[in-house]
Order: sequence, then structure tokens, then C-alpha cells
Amino acid sequence: MAKQYETVIGLEVHVELATKSKIFCGCSTRFGGAPNTQTCPVCAGFPGALPVLNRQVVEYAAAVGLACNCHINRLSRFDRKNYFYPDNPQNYQISQFYIPICQDGWVEIDTPAGPKKIGIHEIHMEEDAGKLIHDEWEESSLVDFNRSGVPLIEIVSEADMRNAQEVIAYLEKLRSVIQYLGVSDCRLQEGSMRADVNLSVREAGSSVLGTRTEMKNLNSFKAITHAIDGERERQIELLEAGKPVIQETRRWDENKESSRAMRSKEDAKDYRYFPEPDLPPVVISEEWLEAIRSRQPEFAHERVKRYQEEYKISEKEAVMVTEYRNLADIFEETARLTGNPKKSVNWMTGETMRLINDRGFRPEKIRFNPAHLAALIQETEKGELTNQGAREVFEQIFDRDQEPMAYIEEKGLRVVKNDGLLMEAVQSVIDGNPDVVSQYREGKVKVLGFLMGQVMKAMKGKADPEKARQMMEEILKQ
Repeated sequence: MAKQYETVIGLEVHVELATKSKIFCGCSTRFGGAPNTQTCPVCAGFPGALPVLNRQVVEYAAAVGLACNCHINRLSRFDRKNYFYPDNPQNYQISQFYIPICQDGWVEIDTPAGPKKIGIHEIHMEEDAGKLIHDEWEESSLVDFNRSGVPLIEIVSEADMRNAQEVIAYLEKLRSVIQYLGVSDCRLQEGSMRADVNLSVREAGSSVLGTRTEMKNLNSFKAITHAIDGERERQIELLEAGKPVIQETRRWDENKESSRAMRSKEDAKDYRYFPEPDLPPVVISEEWLEAIRSRQPEFAHERVKRYQEEYKISEKEAVMVTEYRNLADIFEETARLTGNPKKSVNWMTGETMRLINDRGFRPEKIRFNPAHLAALIQETEKGELTNQGAREVFEQIFDRDQEPMAYIEEKGLRVVKNDGLLMEAVQSVIDGNPDVVSQYREGKVKVLGFLMGQVMKAMKGKADPEKARQMMEEILKQ
């Protein structure tokens, strides 16, 4: 009987914090600046330049820790992690090793077997390194220090995940919590959220951990899934062949869908951590921590449950509308103004999502006044607009936050309520299409759609479609 194996996975997730300035200096953290234009003696590692801690970084790290059920250490400290690499200008990284700001937390994920808690060993603050740009044509490497000193938190999980699906669920939960807090946009493709996967396999039922490898260069959920599945198979093949798994760091190549060894961990040099002499300990008072706790939002998973109970919408609708905090806020205010949660969620999950996709917009950047959508819904419910007219108005709200009533009047979009005028249009279409009318009366009811289209065209899209259909069917029965 073939051996059965269990995969054991833990993650190290780096998150760039959305502060305007770096962790130890006043340089901008803006993404996409020209190389080496957002630097100073501190983040470029000049001798004698002294770091000063950014208070906002501490607040953001503590907020994430609270959201992840961590213990917040009232006293934490920074340490020097010594290593030599071209993108590390100081030849050390200021991080937290001995006493991190957050410890012993967890987040809950949904799995096919039910809810599961993933332990968080610690969350610590640190500075990012620079970025190497390899020029294969010139056979040289250039370094950009704009990213050097950008504030990071590193979220270190326990080895509680067993497959790629649990890993993605964990990352999605972290991303949702962090985005709701507003401390990072968590955009993997821009590097503001990065995950390193520590993976080992062992025989099913064994309590002894296998030799683990660490995989880097994972910048999408797809790459993470492929890397986990590929590394699991690679390690099982080695064990089946009687060969040892080597503890090492591996780099994932998404194009080749394979990994390759970067460096061995067995003989890795000690980082020689020691307390950072230029920074005092971080002391968080009870009052400061309570102020941070008081600003914690209602998170997506909490809103999903409340929306189902309070608004009587489906779980699927609640999940869709709460994925981004700004969209959930717009929905909730629209539902309050209209008193019609069902219509409000339909517009958010329907037309709003359609336009986000059509325009290629980032959902977290969408901003329009809920009062404008509420007014549009109310006008539509009163029969003042056709579905086509309502969609036209909403596009203006979505694109320009247009006040809907003024646009409706300016474009003359209100439904024509003159029954006599509508009857004339219906009769004219029937008289002008005798062949189609004959087909309808012979039982080809689908041609009614063509006739209705001609009526709407004659009324410039401003006819009440239900009333027009009733009139047409009554005449055609004669």
C-alpha cells in the first residue's frame, strides 16, 4: 500500500504599511518614483545618520495585532539583523527579534471541514531593503534605494496549514483585515504584500515534522498555489526515492512552473542579532493602546453575518458587498437612505461590479455619494426611469459622482406618462410591421421582442416597457 503524506505549511507574510513617510526618516514611500529620488542619509545607510521611529508605524502594527487576536507587548524593542547584500545599504536591517510588538494570535478561516484557527506566532516591525534591477543585456545590476526604509510588518504564522486552499483562505483573511484597517493596500503585484512559504511533508499520522524548505518570489495567489503543489510533489518524490530533503531557500519561477535552489539553510551564517543601539525601546501605554482599539472598524466577516441578519440578503451577496470596506460603506448608507436593502445590494453587486470590470478600476478606490445612488433607486422604483435610463444615470454617478436628478432633467430621461402618445407609438409599430404581426398571431411569440424594441426606439427609450407591452398584447389579441 502506497504511503500517504501530510503537508505542513507556515507562512511569513510581509506587508508594506501605507504611511506617507518611511519608518525611520521623512522620505516619501510613494510607489513608482524615479530610482533613488526618495532617499536621504538615513535610508541610504550613510555613516552617522540616526533613525527616528515613525509613530504611525507602531499604531498600524498594533492595530493589525489587535485584529489578529494577538497579545500586544507594552514594551518591545528593535534589533539589528546583520547580513551583506547589495540592496542593504547599512549591511544590517533594523527589525524586531527578541521582543516583537505582537505575539500569540490567531485568525479564523473557513474550510470544507468547517472553521479553523490559524495561529500567529508573532508580528514584528522592520524596514524594507532596496531593490536590485538586473540588466541582462549589460550583464550588470543596478540598485534602487527608494524602497529602502519603507515600513513593513512581518506576520509569522504557526505551521497550521495543510494545503494550498487553506493558505489562500488565510492570506485572503489577512488581506481583508489589513485593507479594512487602511494600513496597506496589500497589492501583491506591487509588492506591498509578499508571502514566503515554509513547507514540509511527513507520513500521515506522524507527529514528527519533516525537513522544510522556504519558497520566495511568490507575487500572486496563483503562483502560491502552484508553488505549494509543486514543492509538495518534489519532496514526496525525493522521500519515495530514499533521498533526503535539503533545508534550503528556493525561488519559484511562475513561467516555468518550477522552483530552483537559491541557498542552503544548513550552513547559513548567523544573522548575529543584537539590540539596536540607536533606538530606545517602544513603550505602549494602556491609554495609547485603548485609543488604537477604539478606532478598530467592523471587519468584513463581522459585516457578512450582520448583513444577513439585519438586511435579509444572501451570504453570497453579503460576501460580495463586504470584500472592500468602501463598497460596504456605500451599500450600508444606500440601504439606510432607501429603506430597501435588496435593491441597494443589487446595484452594488450588479452594475457597480460591472463598471469596475469594464473600466478596469481598483475597487478600493471607488468613491461616490450613497445619496446619489439612493435617489436613483427611488426614482426607478417610482417608475420614473426605464432600466436603460437608470443604467445611463448610474454610469454618471459611478464615473463623476453626478447628482442624478439634475442629469435626469437635463437629458430628459423620465418615462413618458402620456398614455395617448404611447398608444400612438404602439399602433404605429403594429401598422408598420404586418408580417411580424402575422407571425406573432401564428404563435411565434418571440417576435414580440422585436415589436417592443421598435416601440422603445420610437419613444426614444422613455416608454414604460410594462405599459407598452400590455397595450401591444391587447391590440394583438383583437
